[in-house]
Amino acid sequence: MFFVSDIYTTAPSEFKSVLQEKTYHTLQNLHIPFERVDTDEAITMEDCVQINKKLNMKMVKTLFLCNRQQTAFYLFITAGDKPFKSKEFSNALGISRVSFAPSDLLEKMLGTKVGAATVFSALLDKDNVIQIVFDKDIICEEWYGCSDGTTTGYMKIKTAQIIHEFLLFVKHTPSIVEV
Repeated sequence: MFFVSDIYTTAPSEFKSVLQEKTYHTLQNLHIPFERVDTDEAITMEDCVQINKKLNMKMVKTLFLCNRQQTAFYLFITAGDKPFKSKEFSNALGISRVSFAPSDLLEKMLGTKVGAATVFSALLDKDNVIQIVFDKDIICEEWYGCSDGTTTGYMKIKTAQIIHEFLLFVKHTPSIVEV
């Protein structure tokens, strides 16, 4: 059985990564409330079913994409149950076809491992190299469910606070696409 802890409204007592620590410190400094759970390692959207039930929200799917030359990078945030189609994404942005960025770049640029990509990686992207792209469906949701930068910590935050407070703080203007 997949373990999901009780719900907490405070940061973990110990941090597993630099990104996780920066995430909670930033939320605290911005006075953005959250609910969070600790879990067994969750890598796939199927792993997130119990997390969704516990936090009463839908986890987003966050994909790290790049062009063939690995010179343009995108963090695409979409619904967990929506299949990703590279052609539709590229057409919506008017760019060349993209593919999944290699795992070494995921770790280097986002500060996470596979399965933990998160909007909070924008905290590490000081030069705005990564373009954050939201599927239109996500911005219509009241709640935003995502990783805290680890594969064992997940949280629920108001979507409006992610878009209008967090992304403003990290100086990332998101693109919104319909795919």
